[in-house]
Amino acid sequence: MLIWIILKISLKSLFVNKLRTFLATLGIVIGVSAVITMMGIGTGARNQIMSQINSMGTNLLVVRPARSRGQGVMSGSRQTLTVDDAEKILKRIANVEKIAPVINTRAQVKYLNNNADTTVTGACRTYFSIRNFQIDKGRSFTDGESERNARVAILGPQTVENLFDDADADCLGETIKVKGINFRIIGVLKSKGDQGWFNPDDQIIVPYTTAMNRIAGVDYLSEIDIQVIDENQIDATELATEKLLRKLHRLQEDKENDFNIQNQAEMLETASTILGTFTLLLSGIAGISLLVGGIGIMNIMLVTVTERIREIGIRKSIGAKNRDILQQFLIEAILMSGLGGLIGIFLGINFLEMIDRFTELSTAIETYSIVLSFAISATVGIFFGYYPARRAAKMDPIEALRYE
Repeated sequence: MLIWIILKISLKSLFVNKLRTFLATLGIVIGVSAVITMMGIGTGARNQIMSQINSMGTNLLVVRPARSRGQGVMSGSRQTLTVDDAEKILKRIANVEKIAPVINTRAQVKYLNNNADTTVTGACRTYFSIRNFQIDKGRSFTDGESERNARVAILGPQTVENLFDDADADCLGETIKVKGINFRIIGVLKSKGDQGWFNPDDQIIVPYTTAMNRIAGVDYLSEIDIQVIDENQIDATELATEKLLRKLHRLQEDKENDFNIQNQAEMLETASTILGTFTLLLSGIAGISLLVGGIGIMNIMLVTVTERIREIGIRKSIGAKNRDILQQFLIEAILMSGLGGLIGIFLGINFLEMIDRFTELSTAIETYSIVLSFAISATVGIFFGYYPARRAAKMDPIEALRYE
């Protein structure tokens, strides 16, 4: 029998029992829409986090003090990194383009009657290019201002809003107090957005010498940021940095490092793997409903076969082959699951658009997820529709005609 005739008969059969067809496809609709929604949320989260990590630079090494260990318990960071360490890394390691000594602390900041507790980052001029910060208004500080402990500050837009009640306030030249010390505002950063673990828009950046001597009162660094020239040689640069710091810190071979080196490229790769697994897990959980939908289609098809036993007997008696009967019922199952898949795709895309519009979650619709969802829904129809179709095809026509 020609396929288009079988298709016509199958469509007619489905539309005769509209409610039954709807109930049979409902599980597929829910499953496909859930898979697309979960994949969209997972992919959106992955893209957002990867973008945030990329915004900090992938050709970056960050050296931080190791945690102190006392009686088997991890405590605060060691005070092991110095400005001299940073200078020697720049001078002695060939693949290093720029370094930035950094000191991080928190402080109470005041402007007139407004107060804010915010992050104070002490850094040098190269910090901005290494960390991909851009100045929106004003300027960065000079090397001379760093050398003489100048009381100048560059504010993030969120800090500007906290202190001046408006992120677009004209604050250049204004004086704020950081830990009771006057600082003149010389610049405002472009917004980078909250990164979850840290909000770069809510910080004050001052010369690192000023932060060490006037605010924190320390002679050690929180971290050393290193920008490499050749990203392909970043692993070798990391190893060279480790060897140099061990030598500078006079660590014996049996001693652990008193510092940690974070490779931003490795962090990016690890985050990508973890977030990809997370997306697959979400999709797998949602995909369970597709399995339930497939079982629903099988049940409906078994009922349909039972109701149409006499029809099967008549068709076989006038020459229909087993293959024709198998194709008809299998196509009905595929049509139900395919229709459910299309509706599910439509609903899933609309759910993602609503999530984007009404929540702060970031979502992403990718073509492969739509194609994959539809292919899975069609496969479910084949897998769960085959047994009822085969059962119908194997019926003895004489017994089928006797069925009441």
